[in-house]
Amino acid sequence: MERFSYSFERDKIISGHHCHCKDCQRATGSGKATILVISKKNLSISGEPKYFESVGNQGMHINRGFCEKCGSGILSFAKELDRVIFIKAGTLDDSSWVTIDSNYFTESAHDWNKPDDHIKSFNQNPNLFENIKTVLKSFM
Repeated sequence: MERFSYSFERDKIISGHHCHCKDCQRATGSGKATILVISKKNLSISGEPKYFESVGNQGMHINRGFCEKCGSGILSFAKELDRVIFIKAGTLDDSSWVTIDSNYFTESAHDWNKPDDHIKSFNQNPNLFENIKTVLKSFM
């Protein structure tokens, strides 16, 4: 089994988010997933994680990639948004530079893991117009 790894240049990250949806809570075993959005073309991957597909609460087909050796959740992508990858920020060797742009699915957030009120928040997943930055940057 080949060791899985990934690399990218920090300035290629499109955005960072805390997702409080029930699916991310279950996948991480915590109150949220902290994800970094990057264009697929700006991410180098070596090896292949083990993928599991589920249908998210808004009908999107989410593929979550896990390390076959340790079981850690590493990345995910939605089949319907095939230009971007969501990297779990906790898998970075150094995450001190990560900034968070917004909270998603705050309606699902737990009292013991409340969203940061100082950043933009969405009750659910932001619509295309709210999240146009992600869409446009995925083409760059």
